Amino acid sequence: MKIVPFTTLLLATLLASCGPTLRPFTEDLQASQKWSERELKKVQFYLSDNIVLRRQLSKGETAIEGGKILMEEGRRIEEVVFAKDTPGVLMFMPKSNRMAVSFENGSDRFLMFGPNPNVNDRYVLLASDWSRARGKVNYSGKEYSTSSSSAFAGLMVDLSKIERVTVNRRKAKGRTI
Repeated sequence: MKIVPFTTLLLATLLASCGPTLRPFTEDLQASQKWSERELKKVQFYLSDNIVLRRQLSKGETAIEGGKILMEEGRRIEEVVFAKDTPGVLMFMPKSNRMAVSFENGSDRFLMFGPNPNVNDRYVLLASDWSRARGKVNYSGKEYSTSSSSAFAGLMVDLSKIERVTVNRRKAKGRTI
């Protein structure tokens, strides 16, 4: 058995602690921080899980932007994949508890997120309709379907950057008569 030197172990621990401290973005976190929409546009968001959007292409459709084309049972399918930990930014908030977050360039390329009481009010992917196995999601002006596993894909934030507290300290010199 090989013994790992203490300095190697210490270095590995320090490097691991330098990474982001990603935590779910929740309604409570937003309320406690009292962030405005303008302030939230400065926050870096990340995806907690993969999201895969799919749609069947019509026969004459050729304009594919950012997705890959698959052949499935003789049908052409466009698929857009958002991998876990993909960074995103807030585009706008149509309501106080709804967020349009973009993970790629383009003013119409965003997904909607909102708090879900079933998962401690974490901000998760919203769809116009969820059935047992699929959800309907509008993305880039087109309707896509996504699997029910995407229903719990949520927004994460790096709390190590958000919770930095600046302390201004001074020492009182005292008073004499």
